[in-house]
Amino acid sequence: MPPLVPCLPPGYRWQPSSPDDIPAIHALVSDCERESYGQVQSDAGAIAADFHRPGLVPELDTGLVLDSAGRLVARAWVNRRCEVDVHPRHRGQGLGTALLGWTLARARQTGTARLVQTVPDADTAAAALLRTHGYEPLVTAWLLEYVMPTEPEVPEPPEGITVRPFREGDGPAAHILIQDAFDEWQERRQGYEEWATHTVQRPAFAPQQSALAFAGDALVGVALALNAPGTNDGYLEQVAVRRDQRGRGIARLLLRHTFRAFHRTGQRSCTLWTHSDTGALDLYLRVGMTVRHSSTVYRKDLTVYRKDLTVYRKDLKE
Repeated sequence: MPPLVPCLPPGYRWQPSSPDDIPAIHALVSDCERESYGQVQSDAGAIAADFHRPGLVPELDTGLVLDSAGRLVARAWVNRRCEVDVHPRHRGQGLGTALLGWTLARARQTGTARLVQTVPDADTAAAALLRTHGYEPLVTAWLLEYVMPTEPEVPEPPEGITVRPFREGDGPAAHILIQDAFDEWQERRQGYEEWATHTVQRPAFAPQQSALAFAGDALVGVALALNAPGTNDGYLEQVAVRRDQRGRGIARLLLRHTFRAFHRTGQRSCTLWTHSDTGALDLYLRVGMTVRHSSTVYRKDLTVYRKDLTVYRKDLKE
């Protein structure tokens, strides 16, 4: 199957990406995040994990846009969901439109039924572009923060519950608990290797700041934390409590343990993302977290075909 190549504005060229490009991609994403959020939020490990998505073929499902000097100025990937990043200095040139068209064409080529993309609410131009081409809002996502000028207090655990940091070997049990908890709203379960590349195998994973709750020997709650290099934040990647143990204050207990652990290593705030499908926003607000930023997850139904954008061609020779 020949690769699809977007028809880019003059002065730009396209090439597939590979894991060797992770540092350059992270630098691009960092510049985009500074523009949208005022600081970097992603780490190189998050970029690397995307290359391990099941079924993703880098030479077909990813791409980089270079300017005439060979500098990376935009990138995109598509694999049931998609991401498009255009450097702030190169916006307004038609790159976003070209890459959006490429993601749609590639998704249709693989028979994808629906495509989703997350856009910061502050990026009104990107949101308008998605809406223009048939994307509709699916869920709202919030980046929450807990500010810690002093060391957070940790409540007494519920009867029969103990808490300790993550240890080597805890990954498989944590994976099962989290997938079971997230089944309520996530589209599909992640296999262990895919999940681990986004969490416990990432270089930024912080085991000593990650808190696990047990009832006897049974794992009943997890809060997995990451370091956020270059910021004063700790970060919570995933929080989950076993269904039959909810309503006992275990999630609040795990959060407080993680907040305190980050405070003791010098961080003065801790952040996490949640979205409207999880129903967890009220919990985090009750713990004392506040909304720092919001984004919207957009979805497009691809089962009804129409030629949205003629901004790609089938191979580099055409």
